[in-house]
Amino acid sequence: MSFAIKKIDHVQLAGPKGCEDAARGFFSGILGLTEVEKPEELKKRGGVWFEFGTFQLHIGIEDPFSPARKAHPALIVENIEGLKNHLKEHEIAFTEDDNLPGASRIHVFDPFGNRLEFLEWE
Repeated sequence: MSFAIKKIDHVQLAGPKGCEDAARGFFSGILGLTEVEKPEELKKRGGVWFEFGTFQLHIGIEDPFSPARKAHPALIVENIEGLKNHLKEHEIAFTEDDNLPGASRIHVFDPFGNRLEFLEWE
């Protein structure tokens, strides 16, 4: 069977109970993502949703909580140097990774320990 993935519909990360304000502070306040309203039937489950372009990032509540460190979202960015400077201004640590030829890549941990990857293709 042959197929190609054309786009990602959404990305799911996990957070501990009560993480919504911290998620807003990081994903909206630091990264500039726009919060979107969850469907009514999902509001009682907690968590928060954000959009970036045509994609969504969902922070779901898990109990017990375990951060995603191996399976992590990769977000394509423009001007990764600007992102690095922005993260430094907010004292958010990141690691640079040059193991992907043709791309600049950094890794960041969100407030809950989920690993995020940011890429800019050269």
